[in-house]
Amino acid sequence: MSEENQTNLWKEINTVWDGQEGYTAQNSAGGTVLMGRDKDGQAGVGPMELLLAGLAGCTGMDIISILEKKRQKPEKFEVKVRGNQKIDTYPKIFTEFQVEYILWGDNLKEKDVEQAIQLSEEKYCSVGGTLSQAGPIHSTYRIIRQ
Repeated sequence: MSEENQTNLWKEINTVWDGQEGYTAQNSAGGTVLMGRDKDGQAGVGPMELLLAGLAGCTGMDIISILEKKRQKPEKFEVKVRGNQKIDTYPKIFTEFQVEYILWGDNLKEKDVEQAIQLSEEKYCSVGGTLSQAGPIHSTYRIIRQ
């Protein structure tokens, strides 16, 4: 299939074991993430936590981009993600997700925040679209005015 007719895009990550308890994942741009523990005992992120971080980052990037187009810029923004993981059988998959969006800003409009969240969840966030196949994603938001 020629390049202009492709409808899919392969993403790639290379993960290298350090010989002990750590793994370093690296993308094609050189960005890295430590999983497990490095040789000095420094804790990294677990693989299942990386799935949650991927969801938080994906939807967070969407929401900031959408809000900026609406001339709404939070002073601070956090996305907290929890996954409900099966513990009695293997594989220990996530079966449900909770996302909490926390935005700080005196001039943020609730309508714009709600629309940004909806667009991210229903249209733009590829990680959310993928994880929603494993279980429902429930979300809430708070705007903190100072």
